[in-house]
Amino acid sequence: MREANLRASGALRASYRSAAWGQCEDHARRFLAALPGNRRCALWPGESRMAGVVSSAGVANADPGSLPGGWEHASRSGRSDGGLVGSPGGGEHLGGLTFDQLVSSDGYVWWYIDAVSEDESHGVTVIAFIGSVFSPYYAWARRRGRSSPLDHNAMNVALYGPRGKRWAMTERPRQSLRRDRSSLAIGPSVMSWDGNVLKVEIDEVAAPFPNRICGTVRLFPAYLGGEQIALDRNGDHRWRPLAPCSRVEVDLEHPAIHWSGQGYLDSNHGVAPLEDTFAGWNWSRAKIDRETVVTYDVDCRQDDDRSIAMRFAPSGRMETFEPPPRRRLPATVWRLSRETRADADYVPRVRRTLEDSPFYSRSLLTTRLLGIEGAAIHESLSLDRFRSGFVKAMLPFRMPRWPL
Repeated sequence: MREANLRASGALRASYRSAAWGQCEDHARRFLAALPGNRRCALWPGESRMAGVVSSAGVANADPGSLPGGWEHASRSGRSDGGLVGSPGGGEHLGGLTFDQLVSSDGYVWWYIDAVSEDESHGVTVIAFIGSVFSPYYAWARRRGRSSPLDHNAMNVALYGPRGKRWAMTERPRQSLRRDRSSLAIGPSVMSWDGNVLKVEIDEVAAPFPNRICGTVRLFPAYLGGEQIALDRNGDHRWRPLAPCSRVEVDLEHPAIHWSGQGYLDSNHGVAPLEDTFAGWNWSRAKIDRETVVTYDVDCRQDDDRSIAMRFAPSGRMETFEPPPRRRLPATVWRLSRETRADADYVPRVRRTLEDSPFYSRSLLTTRLLGIEGAAIHESLSLDRFRSGFVKAMLPFRMPRWPL
């Protein structure tokens, strides 16, 4: 549902307490930011340790390029504008991808992969959630008081092809969660990073029709890195474009699918429920020639809305640019509104709606950005709709909880 290795700077926000293994929780929300810093969903979002500061062999360091350093200016602009860049309490380190970061009560972290085959006939999305943000069970638990994200984990896998799609998202309790710096296991599925390749070993059952999804997805980053970018003024929600320019190989046994294509990796981390801060967002990542272009428009409940436009080259160079004009897309079957960004004289087209739910849509577009036409993965999210009790009552049919 839910995008690049640079400075691991972080604001001084709070200490954390350690519980049993794998159950550390960050309580950053109890404190105001002590220092200003610099300032990010889904298709297709420290500890003082030296480990991970040097890049692994085979993965190039990113050219710093021009990065957003708050709400308006490039990083290191020196403005105290309340932005936040960095990983509070540990987790993602310069030069590496790790899975042991702290997750606060009522918070979340996810790692998101998407890819499209070379002929654009197949697609895949994999999202590993700790604190599943769209879980009705997590939402109901929060209504009873503060809740641990470690009790609500899921490996979401979606496959798209000429013969239809398969979609799996089984929620699992903390007993099914195992993680360290280099690997994350949620039930029988495992995501692991060896310094060069991110491998996902998938063993899931689709819903609502119980078909198996079993096999391996491998992501090969052109480079790995990316500063965390705050999506709200308080920095409670952060997006990190880890490897926006990647190659993905899909090798599945069930169903028997084998293909490769251009892919993308990012991560999101937050200390509060998404729906408390945002009314919704529109996000897209487009393959524009050899580059990846991301546009991200966030509708904040209290703050000014946030618009991000970034381009990423395979060399690791990245830069922001002025967001192009908004373009309205046709509403979905559920009458969910959609919009994207495209060049002023261009009308983007929806080639295929991949997911259509009452509060979320994922689509494959043809668009033009920076004067170049290309394919884009797009998502629209309405958190106002997600708040509805009726919508939450429908979700267990697509998101069963294990054990049943």
